[in-house]
Amino acid sequence: MEKYTEQLITMALHYAPKILLAVVTLIIGLKIITWISGMLQKVLRNRQVDESIIPFLGSIISVLLKVVLLITVAGMFGIETTSFVALIGGAGLAVGLALQGSLGHFASGVLILIFKPYKVGDLVSVAGFTGEVEEIQVFTSVLKTLDNKRIIIPNGSITSGPITNISGQGEIRVDMQFNVSASESIDKVRKVANEVANSCPLVLKNKATDVLVNCLETGIIKFDIRPWCKSEHYWEVYYFMQENIKRQFDAQGVQAPTPAMNINLAK
Repeated sequence: MEKYTEQLITMALHYAPKILLAVVTLIIGLKIITWISGMLQKVLRNRQVDESIIPFLGSIISVLLKVVLLITVAGMFGIETTSFVALIGGAGLAVGLALQGSLGHFASGVLILIFKPYKVGDLVSVAGFTGEVEEIQVFTSVLKTLDNKRIIIPNGSITSGPITNISGQGEIRVDMQFNVSASESIDKVRKVANEVANSCPLVLKNKATDVLVNCLETGIIKFDIRPWCKSEHYWEVYYFMQENIKRQFDAQGVQAPTPAMNINLAK
């Protein structure tokens, strides 16, 4: 009994500091991980990241840090951790290869939610589609097109190309072109276009409507007419101008160009 007692005392004296250090490290490490996770979620909320992804990111960071902490504590006990690290690395590599496409879309979704190139309700043009953003999910973004179609686009396809946020600036210029006969007065056409723009309640009155001569061709004057409006009113203003300029041209006798050719016959 004395022999076994001495061995127990020797083992206790040998392992007690390691056990105590490992327990303290575990307790302090868990508190630090909880603090880091909370700070990360606070930062994401301050950046106005989508609320649905904040707990998800926080839990991923927490789990990864806890795995690192447990491996560190196991090493303090004298357990060989090389095999654990290799096993976790191999499993991570296998999962990454199997889900590389999805992980790419996930990473793109996180970037979109953090840096906010667009938000829900914006009119955007991405990946060859134009529409209003209905949802921003972790793997995909959902657009409602102008003809009321629902388009689901992988986030990786969005971040790999140009993103045009049509409504991102709040105000937008509505560009359109009209052709009139070369015999018409430029001042008269400009006056009619400005009257139509001023009659539209959605056209911004604090910005002048441009009515510019684009080019002169045989029998034709091409005008660029460019009023300003709120981004969400783009199409209403566009179609209002198209219809009412035609109406006013007819009412005030502004002639449309007519294809013509002058033929001179030698006697």
